[in-house]
Amino acid sequence: MQKFQLTVTSRTGTGRSASRRLRKAEKIPAILYGKHTSPETLAVAAPEFVKLLKEISGRAALIELKRDAGTTALSFLQEVQRDPITDKYLHLDLQEVKENEKMIISVRLSVIGEAYGVKTEGGILETASHRLRIRCLPKDLPAFIEVDITELKVGETIHISELKPLPGVEYMDDKNQAVVICVAPPEEEVVATPDAAAAPAAGAAAAPAAGAAGAAAPAAGAAGAAAAPAAGAKPGAAPAAGAKPAAAPAKK
Repeated sequence: MQKFQLTVTSRTGTGRSASRRLRKAEKIPAILYGKHTSPETLAVAAPEFVKLLKEISGRAALIELKRDAGTTALSFLQEVQRDPITDKYLHLDLQEVKENEKMIISVRLSVIGEAYGVKTEGGILETASHRLRIRCLPKDLPAFIEVDITELKVGETIHISELKPLPGVEYMDDKNQAVVICVAPPEEEVVATPDAAAAPAAGAAAAPAAGAAGAAAPAAGAAGAAAAPAAGAKPGAAPAAGAKPAAAPAKK
């Protein structure tokens, strides 16, 4: 069990105004909760806390608080509040623990290996639980909860009940809760491009149009055929006009 140290000072002022004054002085308001003691209001130097977080680097860790009065307390970070705009630390919640008492703490999940389903079957790995709650003594606190996914195939799931047992550690979440899942890759959809889809349609439309124009040609020919007899009817009408000379002998 690795311990980290953090210097804290007592503070008397509470409320928004007092917290603003602390932040302007590069200090972070904090509170220490204890199972056997009353909550204690504290202040933490912001640069020292930022340095501590870098050292912890996401691990579950115990922090030894060094008070200005010379006393110490063992604790862990319960909650860290940050400003969503400036990203500055606004408030810290610390939970005091005892060496001989079990505690409940949330520990981050650490995935180890490359899943068979991802490497060989083209599957996609999904982490269903990023943190798990455990109960243990401070000396048994693991930095991470490791999950080996090497044998995980497509369609398979690792549940809490299948995690490797850790000495002195009890999982508090539902045993059937999914931790890591390997899902099948999404099916590819074939979508026709606009040019490819339009080409047959244009060709199909052009063929009937051309045929329609060709069908119009006989109609034009039919009109020509009908016009020919009409034009030839004039010579047939000439004798009718020449009937007058035939009447001349009748006068003699």
